[in-house]
Amino acid sequence: MAWSTRQVADLAGTTVKAVRHYHEIGLLDMPERSSNGYKKYGVSHLIRLVQIKRLSDLGLPLSQIAAMGNAGEDPTEAITVLDAELEATIQRLTRIRAELAVILRHRASPEVPPEFAPLSGDFSDSQKALLTVYSTVFSDEDLTEFSRALAVRDDVHDDLEALPEDADDEAVEELARRLAPLVRRIRAEHPRLANLAANSPHGEKLATNALAHAVVEFYNSAQIRALQRANALLEQEDDFS
Repeated sequence: MAWSTRQVADLAGTTVKAVRHYHEIGLLDMPERSSNGYKKYGVSHLIRLVQIKRLSDLGLPLSQIAAMGNAGEDPTEAITVLDAELEATIQRLTRIRAELAVILRHRASPEVPPEFAPLSGDFSDSQKALLTVYSTVFSDEDLTEFSRALAVRDDVHDDLEALPEDADDEAVEELARRLAPLVRRIRAEHPRLANLAANSPHGEKLATNALAHAVVEFYNSAQIRALQRANALLEQEDDFS
């Protein structure tokens, strides 16, 4: 029994163009030709074409199918590798869908880390931008811990955000004295946050540098002074304790 190119392609559920391509890249052996020059495909060609199509439909690239050799060779190893790749892809897509669901449910900005999506409605644009930077330098565990700390809102957060750049020393001092106990409480309840940069997967030096640049970028000079003063007050308390 011999088939033409079109016939063997139809039997295998593929196309003439695909059969010719398989010949070109060495996936399919060339058949003998009849006296009139037409190709004569046999059962072995059909089996090989079915194997190629089946493995290709499963997701194996043609280069990997070629490396497997002829139809009689065991494809278990290649399929095992493919299965592992598919599992990783499914996990990634499942995670993405979960994040999209959180974004849609809370109408959050996509750039805001998913841990902060439920809170994002309370954040200003600059705070969202700062959180985006945090997500690049903090570990996943620290981001989760940080989101728990921010879940308890305090008026001082909003007052810090509203502090104008031309605020006088008295306003900065008053805000710093309100910030200090808040920072102290957060550090006590969330000790991991005491030195976030130290746990960064990018290293403490790079994380510290990125955070410093972000603070300067998104806070005005009065806000930075208030944060620095609050930290100084906490250090003074530690010295006396």
